[in-house]
Amino acid sequence: MERAPSVNPRALRRLIILCTAVVLAAGVAAALIISTRSTPSTGSVAIAPTASAAAAAVPSSTTPGAAATDSLAAAADALGFRQTNQPDVGIVENLPPDIQLMAPSRTVLAVGAPAPDFVLSTPTGSTVRLSDYRGKTVLLEFFATWCPHCQAEAPHLVKLFGTLPSDDFAFLSVNADGEDPASLYAFDRFFHIPWPTLLDPGTPTGSYKQAGGAGAVTRTYGIGLYPTFYVIDPRGRVSWRNDREQPDMLLSQKLHEAAGK
Repeated sequence: MERAPSVNPRALRRLIILCTAVVLAAGVAAALIISTRSTPSTGSVAIAPTASAAAAAVPSSTTPGAAATDSLAAAADALGFRQTNQPDVGIVENLPPDIQLMAPSRTVLAVGAPAPDFVLSTPTGSTVRLSDYRGKTVLLEFFATWCPHCQAEAPHLVKLFGTLPSDDFAFLSVNADGEDPASLYAFDRFFHIPWPTLLDPGTPTGSYKQAGGAGAVTRTYGIGLYPTFYVIDPRGRVSWRNDREQPDMLLSQKLHEAAGK
């Protein structure tokens, strides 16, 4: 029988200290992960009574503080929102802007048409009026939280948004599936959306877990596919539109063309 080797006391003390440090580091990392998952991210609400005020910095649409927001966060947590993994999504965004894509659906508004005004609410109850953004070029998106193509677009849109000056450009996302506030709140937190996402109530009410009915604004804009994008020029007219995922460079190009920059 082989005997166990003798243990050097100094080496043993070093091993104990090292193991203790590893355990402490793992505990800190776990606490950070839990905190990240349970704390809402910060987004912005762009709503103001005048065009000049709309261009100013505005409070967050997902900043906790009131009891109503706490209950909304709890309802969002209960949904268990996660990104859908699907092999055919997230590819188009990286294509060049001159790639030949499918034509938009026949139901969408024509280029040059006035963009119908609307007043909709964010998940936390702030109201947003499209016409308050007159003078800016607006990327208006219609989406559903459960849509894998919309989910794939989200981080690309966040990145594009960060490259554009807020004095000249704005983004708005309208939920096209009549979903509840908790679903939009969960989507905003997951993707760190920094612009207003808006409720467009429909029948039946939808959610991240259940498809719903299109609301009045969604129907007015002729939405048949998710996502659908409109670029609205500073005069409030449709400069470009298309549905399905779009190349990042194409969206940037169309926004700058509409802005005359």
